[in-house]
Amino acid sequence: MPKRKVNSRGYSPRKVNKREVRQRFLIVCEGERTEPNYFRSFRVPKNVFEIDVQGVGENPSRLVQRARELNQQEEYDQVWCVFDRDAWTIEDFNNAIRNAEEQGFKVAYSNEAFELWYVLHFEFLNTGIPRSDYIKKLNYLLKKTYKKNSETIYDELFVKQSLAIKNAENLLRQYDPHVPAKDNPSTKVHLLVQELNKFIPETKSE
Repeated sequence: MPKRKVNSRGYSPRKVNKREVRQRFLIVCEGERTEPNYFRSFRVPKNVFEIDVQGVGENPSRLVQRARELNQQEEYDQVWCVFDRDAWTIEDFNNAIRNAEEQGFKVAYSNEAFELWYVLHFEFLNTGIPRSDYIKKLNYLLKKTYKKNSETIYDELFVKQSLAIKNAENLLRQYDPHVPAKDNPSTKVHLLVQELNKFIPETKSE
């Protein structure tokens, strides 16, 4: 069977509202454990879709290149690149976003840390803070020590997921025009979460 390529909009033209249609996601993450552990925890109905999550531990540009290599080897309906602004150069960060989009991939970036997505489950944060302060804030919000590579964080935060999505959307509205490398804090992780939720029956949160 000929390989089905991801189209220019980042997904297969097959209808996504038919539960019997199988969808394959490739999610390539900058982190080797934190992000992969989160996305692997989604309640995946195996007969509907499957997620291939890869943690590559590379800079954004190399991550996009790796996503391209993996997409050439397998057949995916959607390819997502997940990475942080972190300490990477503006050029590297911007080039990675542009290169991903040119190949039909979608980007779920965070500026400046993936943990911003976790914080948004509790509160709206529109002031940039150092990466280390995200850990301190999560220790307070979770009322326990935040474990960066937690395998249970998805379940712990799930009931607040709708609030996180709303906060992430409102945060992006603060920036006009959007300049991802400078929009701190900001995240598009919620776009990937919403896309995954389309294929999970009875996904409910607060």
